[in-house]
Amino acid sequence: MGAGSGLGITASVPNGAAGTENDIPAPTEIDFGDEYIRGFLFDNVLHSESDGDIHFGLYVPESYDGSEPYALYVTLPGYEGLYFQGVGVNIRAEDYGIEAQKYNEKMIIIAPQLNDWKETSARQTIALTRYFLGHYNIDPQKVYLNGYSGGGETGSLVMEFAPELYTAFLHCSSQWDGDLQPLAEAMTPVYMVTGENDSYYGSSSVRDTYEKLAELYRDKGFSDEQIKKLIVLDLKDQSYFDERGIRDQHGGGGYFAHEEDIMNWLFGEHE
Repeated sequence: MGAGSGLGITASVPNGAAGTENDIPAPTEIDFGDEYIRGFLFDNVLHSESDGDIHFGLYVPESYDGSEPYALYVTLPGYEGLYFQGVGVNIRAEDYGIEAQKYNEKMIIIAPQLNDWKETSARQTIALTRYFLGHYNIDPQKVYLNGYSGGGETGSLVMEFAPELYTAFLHCSSQWDGDLQPLAEAMTPVYMVTGENDSYYGSSSVRDTYEKLAELYRDKGFSDEQIKKLIVLDLKDQSYFDERGIRDQHGGGGYFAHEEDIMNWLFGEHE
């Protein structure tokens, strides 16, 4: 689990925490934006020869100066947070990138705004992750991914194409589109959480995914205890949403960002 080491940088890049500039390394292939939304700098664009222009928001803690490895967290939004919906709407609408700051003060957070939830967006997510691994000082054992709704579909494809890049994946209120065999080979831990009667996806896809992935691990000779460390299925019944004043189970998936047990799992130890 995890990938290549990061490098230090030499130019200045706008700091995502306070709207100022720090002397931290800046990759030349990124055009940085100039708008801050909830502490994230928008509209940044990574120009990739193979994957096109990749728009994203960026949070860099004020303490980051490239001298020590930081964690990296990539949060993929649902449909309403995609780029054609408007710059920064992902951070305005979702709290995953905001809440994550409470769990590790030494963590860079990327909030991509992709154009769909399919293979192109999955490959752009991977390209963005690899770029930060190669140009910032990132601990390859602390690279986290989450996806909500359509972002969960994208994330499931990321888990097919490059699961080895990530320490853990949080899949929220979504369905699973990716091939499970590469994920089982990489053994990247996955937490799938959704409403039992999610109004958009239902829960049959994640139930089936859990069973198929568990079977792949059983075929490798893993015990039930070992499997529990690699895959978690968390189905929320209607009472969970009622207690929080949430009417729609799918829209309520955004609230999972505020659940400490879920977020602690994502940013916990996965050795």
